[in-house]
This record gives sequence, structure tokens and C-alpha cells, in this order.
Amino acid sequence: MKIAAIQHDIAWEDGAATRHHLVPLIAEAVGSGAGLVVVSEMYATGFSMEPERVAEEPGGPNEQFLVRQAAEHGVWMIGSIAQWAEAADQGLGRRAANVAVVAGPAGQLHRYAKIHPFSYAGEHERYRAGEKFLTVPIGDLNVSVFICYDLRFADEFWALAANTDLYVVVANWPAARREHWRTLLRARAIENQAYVLGCNRVGSVDRLHHTGDSAIIDPLGRTLVEASEVESVLRAEVDPGEVKRVRDRFPFLADRR
Repeated sequence: MKIAAIQHDIAWEDGAATRHHLVPLIAEAVGSGAGLVVVSEMYATGFSMEPERVAEEPGGPNEQFLVRQAAEHGVWMIGSIAQWAEAADQGLGRRAANVAVVAGPAGQLHRYAKIHPFSYAGEHERYRAGEKFLTVPIGDLNVSVFICYDLRFADEFWALAANTDLYVVVANWPAARREHWRTLLRARAIENQAYVLGCNRVGSVDRLHHTGDSAIIDPLGRTLVEASEVESVLRAEVDPGEVKRVRDRFPFLADRR
């Protein structure tokens, strides 16, 4: 399957403007033959710590945009949004979550709430943590979805390795820690012998700059395509058969304890 990561800028807390901006970029990705198209973390609004301004109900406009694009183009779409959910979090009641939406061409809809809110920036105070992993069959691929800070927690990726051909990680990862992002993406591919697609934003918010460094990496840790600093549509072809060949040749997963 051909897959694409759209490394894009975001109109801060302005979902309508960002959605409009993404339409031709998605069309470009689809035009290249991609069957799976990925946009960034909180793709429509940016990584805002003000859920009362940016969070939407399930089925809201930012989710529906992904659903409509998937149906219109006959592809799968993945991106994260701020979304309200009912949750009894230690008496705190209803809170928002940072939710990756996986939308399919026939109306399929899956959601993954970020398991590790980024406490360094106070995300855990504004967004509740998710509790369940998500792996979705997309064509011949089994695709597991994570969000940004999740990338630092190798055990979460290990837990899904046996049934994962491709990890998708959407992010708003800042330039100050870009080498962490680039290194961890390759590490997750190497240690789990699976493809990794990392989709990060570009652009600046106040004094925070994002260089993107989006990449698609193969099961041996080789970078198939990457881009930095500018908006880009990254494309690569991935093959679940290659995951099996690598794991059969180097059966390292069997030695985990």
C-alpha cells in the first residue's frame, strides 16, 4: 500500500482555516496513489491547552472533515483532534481528550485517546488520559496509532508489536527536541521490526517552532522519505510481507521477556 504523511502548518485555534488549507494537500496525496493519508496531532487547531476553545463533540466539524475526505477520495484518513467525552476522572466529570480519529472510505470510524498526555506542558491538567490501544486493519496492513509524547514510551509499542505492520505517530513536536523525535521514530521501527510513519507539523506558535522532520521508516530502521521545515507531502510504499521477512530473518521479538 502507498501511504502519505502531510507535514503542514496549522492556523492557531482556527479549524475552518486549517481544514480549507489541507484540502489541496490531501488531494495531492491521494493523486499520488496513497490509500492512507495522515495529518498531524490536533491537526486543525494546534496543540492548544484551552479545550474550552477548541474541543468539539464527537462527530464535530474537525472529525467530520476527516470522515468526508476519506469517503470522497476512497482512502483512510488519520489525524488527532481535541474532543469532549464523558469521563468520571476522580470526580472531575466531563473532560476533553486528545483523540486520534481513524476514518475509512466506507464510513469506518475508530478513535484512540492519547494514553500519555504531555505533563511537561500541562496537558494532563487539561486533557484526560486514554486507556485503550488501537490497532486497525487497513488493507493488508495492521496499523497501530499513537500520539506525540506516546513515542517516548517504548513498552506501549512493544505491547502491540506482534500484530502491527505500521505504527502511525501524529505530533506537534517542537524543534528544541527534534533529535529526540527523529531518533525515537527510528528506534521504534528497529526494536519492533515494523514500519513507522511520523507526521509532525511545521510552523511557529509564539516562540515555539516546529521543524516537522516527518518521516516514513522501514522495519530495518532505514528512512524511506523525510522532510524538514517546509510543508510537504511524504509518500512511500509499505508491504506487510516485508515486515514478516525481516522478523523471520531476525527473530528478535521472540527473545523479549
